[in-house]
Formats: sequence, structure tokens, C-alpha cells
Amino acid sequence: MTEPLHYMTILELSDLLKSRKISPVEVTEAMLARIEALDGRLKSYATVMGDQAMVEAREAEAEIATGAYRGRLHGVPVAVKDLCYTAGVRTMGGTQVLANHVPDFDATVVARFRKAGAVMLGKLNLTEGAMAGYNPKFQVPQNPWREDHWPGASSSGSGASTAAGLAYATLGSDTGGSIRHPAAVCGTVGLKPTWGRVSRHGVLDLAQSLDHVGPLTRSAADAGIVMQAISGHDPDDPTTLVDPVPDMLGGLKAGARGLKIGWDPRYGSEDLAPDYAAAIAAAVEVMRGLGAEIIEVAMPKQLREYMAAWPTLCSAEAADAHRAFFPERADEYGPWFREWLTRGAGFSAAEFASAQALRHACNGELAAAMAGIDLLACPSTPRPAYPFTAEQAYGPIPKNRDPWDSRFTVPMDYAGLPTISMPCGLNDDGLPLSLQFAGHRLSEPLLVRAGAAFESATDWHKLHPPGW
Repeated sequence: MTEPLHYMTILELSDLLKSRKISPVEVTEAMLARIEALDGRLKSYATVMGDQAMVEAREAEAEIATGAYRGRLHGVPVAVKDLCYTAGVRTMGGTQVLANHVPDFDATVVARFRKAGAVMLGKLNLTEGAMAGYNPKFQVPQNPWREDHWPGASSSGSGASTAAGLAYATLGSDTGGSIRHPAAVCGTVGLKPTWGRVSRHGVLDLAQSLDHVGPLTRSAADAGIVMQAISGHDPDDPTTLVDPVPDMLGGLKAGARGLKIGWDPRYGSEDLAPDYAAAIAAAVEVMRGLGAEIIEVAMPKQLREYMAAWPTLCSAEAADAHRAFFPERADEYGPWFREWLTRGAGFSAAEFASAQALRHACNGELAAAMAGIDLLACPSTPRPAYPFTAEQAYGPIPKNRDPWDSRFTVPMDYAGLPTISMPCGLNDDGLPLSLQFAGHRLSEPLLVRAGAAFESATDWHKLHPPGW
């Protein structure tokens, strides 16, 4: 083994499980012991499903022993964001109003994890309602790279647990960047799928027209393995796409040669710290060196105006999603999300329609910018992890909150385009930096291919947070 057991990739671990050099029971016991030892400090788990995990591990061990191997996830311990329903286990969404909510069925993504033979370790903490602030009744996950620094929102527990080796893969959701932000600042891979590629049945909504569910992992190939398992049409979610699910790892050996990668130097560096901008530019040059063609493109000129429409769309849809509880139980919400829902409930139909028009205009300009390229390269976030206090986590919406901070994530949520984020360096303070590729509709296999190619020429994905 080149890595400690808890930091192995799914590709590495699955070979050992299939060959019975290690058992799912051994791996699950080791992961539960690690969670017990470390998560009191990391605070990534909302609920640990230890007894159930051991039952599933023993079942996986028995199946593999008889040759009934289901695939790369069989016997692999995973965890899901606590937006995903789990039968008989509470699903709280970071909200006090759902503290006693125990679903009687699994979300489709959870059911598909189980079908693949994965072992469910538990449910992961997140910001309240999957927005940006935390409910005072819930814990704030720590960033394993630097405690008391931002762990990313909203899938903070997913990013932290994956980075610290407390799960081999996790699920997050992304409405304005909530897979990519925690992946970026915690130094993991994050894959946001095409909107509709992955079912949202049994996943608590933030904003239905913008929500995506996808994996956080420690390699691009691992993200492809999870995507293979959770993707596909679901009759219980009429928004899922009917397109067949391709082999997510089918292009791995092709590398980067021949890929046309779009690059807007201004978009990729404006308002970024110099060390971050340099790391992104260097990552693009790595792809050029691997045989990709780098093509200069221009992102939409009115991007600031387009980004300003996102709070209207998201908060209005969130108010609709929480109408069973809000405003009647407003006092049970934390200051941040309570204010968000109040804003959303106050927008008029005309204001919502105007914001929607800006979204569609952005989609049109983004499509024009991406015409003639396979992928668009840019940062995943505008800055790495930064100091993050309890007052910030539990307080109201900051008065200086700027939608421009989501310029690298929101356009792809608007358009429902798939993206992959991956570590591409450390800044001068030793914190992870992240490169993002955005693709065209249903181009997840190409994103996995590009991510794996980048990893083949760099070692950034092999770095782990110190002290864990």
C-alpha cells in the first residue's frame, strides 16, 4: 500500500476488496474507529450509522466471498450529505425544524449506493438548508487543512470528511457552488453533474431549478465511479434525463491529447490573489503540455449583472421549498437562513421573472463562449480557505456579501452544465487551490478523463491535510 488505508482511493481499495486481501468488515471497522477518534474535533458527521454500516459490511463480505462482486463500490464505506433521505435514520438538512424528521424510504441516490454494494457510514453536516449559514443548534465542520477556516458551503461535512479520510466518497449538492466550494477549500475532487443526470428524489430542496447532487472524492476516477452508480433516469423524479448513462471511466486512457480547452485569462485571474492566479495559469499549461489545445475565449461581459440575479432566484425557490414551516416556525431557523427565506418570500413575480431573464441571457452568452471547445478552464473558487469564526457561521447574512464571489460556480448552475474541480496547488499559506473544468451537457466522462489526465502529471491530489 502506498497510502494509509483511510486515504486510499476507491480504485486502490476496490482491488483489495475484490481480491479479498482485505475485507469490507475490516475497512468499515477501521473507518468507524477513525470517525470515533477524530470527528469530535472535525465535526463532519451529523449522524453516524455504525450498527447499520457493520451489517452492510458483513453482507458485502459474504457476497464477495461467493463471487457475487457488484463492482468498484462493493464494500466501500461512503457517506452522504444530510439532505439525502435514509430510511429509518433522521434527515435534518441542518435545520431545527427537521430535527426529528425520520424518512421511511431512501433517496434514490442512497438506494443506488446500496445497489452498488457501498457501505453507508452516516450523514454529514451542512449549512442550514444548504445555503451559507449554520443553525445554532448544529455543529460547524472544521476545515482539516486549517481549523477555524472556512470549510466550504454548503456541503462542508462532505468536503471535510473526504479530505480527512473519514469516508472514501461522499455526496454533496450544488445550487451555487456547494460541491465545488468545499471540494476546493478542503483539497478534494468535486464533480457536479449535468442538471437532471442524477435524481433528486428524496433529497431536500434548496432551489429546485438549480440543485444538483454529485460526489466528492480523492481522485477524478473515483468521482467517475460514484457517478456511474448514482446516475440515470428515475421515474420518481420527472426532471431526470432519459439519456443512457455511459461508461464514466471509458476515456481514461485517452489522456488530454486533442482536447480543446477554453481559457479566458481575465476571468481566470481577475480579483484573484497572485499565487492563486499563477497556480490556475500553470495548471492550464500542464494540460497544454499533455497535448490539449488551449483556445482563448471570452466570458460574458455582463457577468456581474448576471450573478446579481442568483440571490433572487435561489431565495424565492427556497421560500417555496420551506413553505410548510416558514414563516410559521421562523423562530426555529438560524439568523442567516431565516433572513434568506424572508427575502425570498418578499420578491414579486415580476422581480423573479426579471432574474430568470438574466439567467437565460447568461446561459446564452456562456453557450456562445463555449462553442468550439470541449471544456472551459477556470478556478473553482475566488479564494482559498479563510478565517471563519462562530460569529460568522451562526450570524446573519453579512452586509458586504457579494454575488460576484460565485462567478466561477453560478454560471454552470444556471445552465445545468457539468463541472469537475480538483486540487492544483497550495497557496503561500499552505492552503489548497483548485482548478475547475466545465463541460457541455452530459460530458461527465470527458471531465473525468481531463481530471485524470491532470492528475497523471501532478501530485496535488495526493496531498492530505496535516495532522489527520
